[in-house]
Amino acid sequence: MSAAFRVPLRAFKLDPATVIGPTPTVSAVASSYRLVSKSLYSSLPSSRALVSSRAVRQCHPTLFAARRHCYSTRSSPLLAAKAQGQQDNGQAQSNSSQPRRKAVKYVVVGGALAVAAVAFSDQGKHAYRAAERSGRVVGTLAVCINDYRITLKQEASTPEEHEGLIRACHKRCAERTLRVLEQNGSIFIKLGQHLSSMGYLLPLEWTTTFIPLQDKCPVSSIESISEMFLADTGKTINELFTSFEPEPTGAASLAQVHIATLRETGQKVAVKVQHPALAEWVPLDLALTRFTFSMLKRFFPEYDLEWLSREMDLSLPQELDFRMEGENATRASEYFKAHSNVPLVIPKVMWSQKRILVMEFIAGRRPDDLEYLDANHIDRDEVSAALAHIFNEMIFGDNAPLHCDPHGGNIAIRPNPSRRNPNFDIILYDHGLYRNIPRDLRRNYAKLWLAVIDADVPRMREYARKVAGITDEQFPLFASAITGRDYSVLTKKNVVSSRTAEEKEDISGALGEGMLQQLVEMLGQVPRIILLILKTNDLTRSLDENLHTRQGPMRTFLILARYATRTVFEENMEFIRESGGILHFCNFFRFLRAWAGFLRIEVKLSIYETLLSLKSRLGLLNA
Repeated sequence: MSAAFRVPLRAFKLDPATVIGPTPTVSAVASSYRLVSKSLYSSLPSSRALVSSRAVRQCHPTLFAARRHCYSTRSSPLLAAKAQGQQDNGQAQSNSSQPRRKAVKYVVVGGALAVAAVAFSDQGKHAYRAAERSGRVVGTLAVCINDYRITLKQEASTPEEHEGLIRACHKRCAERTLRVLEQNGSIFIKLGQHLSSMGYLLPLEWTTTFIPLQDKCPVSSIESISEMFLADTGKTINELFTSFEPEPTGAASLAQVHIATLRETGQKVAVKVQHPALAEWVPLDLALTRFTFSMLKRFFPEYDLEWLSREMDLSLPQELDFRMEGENATRASEYFKAHSNVPLVIPKVMWSQKRILVMEFIAGRRPDDLEYLDANHIDRDEVSAALAHIFNEMIFGDNAPLHCDPHGGNIAIRPNPSRRNPNFDIILYDHGLYRNIPRDLRRNYAKLWLAVIDADVPRMREYARKVAGITDEQFPLFASAITGRDYSVLTKKNVVSSRTAEEKEDISGALGEGMLQQLVEMLGQVPRIILLILKTNDLTRSLDENLHTRQGPMRTFLILARYATRTVFEENMEFIRESGGILHFCNFFRFLRAWAGFLRIEVKLSIYETLLSLKSRLGLLNA
């Protein structure tokens, strides 16, 4: 990657279309540009080339003028001295010999030809495109930072006017950023998709602007896929498959899926292939992402989002290694073989390489396709319950693997006539992002949830501190984050009720009234595994709400309570075995307490599920 930055490059440019709104003044942008460009020097190898005069001139007129303003104000005495020296030596230079001039001319022409040769070589093209990608990010970042600095300093006559100015600035900066994400592609699309789902953290103007990225995934050509197969396997597509559909059946930010037939067995398979261009740009794009969030922290220290780039640094290399995804899928499939009551299907992996994954072809429809569910007589309440069983088993099960990206595109439903209750299968795709939850953390997390369900605030605080290091001041915000509920609801033992529109507005309003800064600070402190558990909770909660179940969240909370109680019961039984067995006097009473707590939840859930089944048979549950 460093070779891409060793020559001055013309490609450092920012499309003027990305600068929305009034063009900022030279003096206003100068300080922002100076700090951003100086920081880029230290964050990317040999990156001084990125801000060469020719490069910046093509970026944006204001940025070039800002750069010139920065350096002219600091070095005007030196320039004046240089000009005087040039004037004094003018006569001497005019008497230079003709041979020297001719030699210089030959050197210039030869150098130009050499530069042209490099520019048209693969290395030159890569360097040009690398500087172009970097220029978009750095230029837009400087303009956005300056826009926020100007907006925050503007005086407004009313709070409403001030809020309007801030919202307009959010929108302008979001639209600039969207254009850069679309133009750079690669992992920037994935980053934008992730940001679009962070409504609990980012202003509405940012999340709604990024929504189009959910459906704007790149599609790699069949020619580039063929070249990748030959490079990675030593064989052509035709040597491996009797048929290979050139058009992908699905595409995501990192990969796309083709339907094919194996030549050896004739089996129909799904072939997941990584976008070939990713390998070239991932190191640079990750560096640019780190740089962007570090600059945002530098200018706006109260909003530290560097934990996002740290998580990308950790998770993205794993997601890009399909051999690891194959291992995760196999491990999850083996784990759930012992849980035959759970209607989970994981496609079998046939073989995998770093950028290619061949697996069993199993098709289904999205879980939020309610018309499909109704047409196939699939009870959406049962789908909700099955999803709750699957992901609570992953969180609370001993040595269970946790799938950390369970959004609607990675889950499918298909009818299964051989099953009676339930009459469907849940298909789980995309096993690139998995984590293992340490046993102590899992047990404390279970106790935290039992305290939440019982509205036991002192115990909630105790286990929030053990799970994530949460202070008493941060606790109300953390409790709302893990449950998706307003804190006042949690203290009234009403967490199992449905969320009302008023409650959602209260949560959004609280973020707008100053809690956002606290949330950003808290998320930067908690362990990474907690961030992924929160993400999984948020995605599964969204799936459940999109199903529009008739039973509300009561059943899913009781299912969660069952798994949490089982985890605590198993911990107590382990302690009893290690401290003399159940016949020991104290251990016998410990066993009775643990069994009573477990039985209480089991009886509750059994009664509730029986009532639901009875209502369904009597037609008392309305869609």
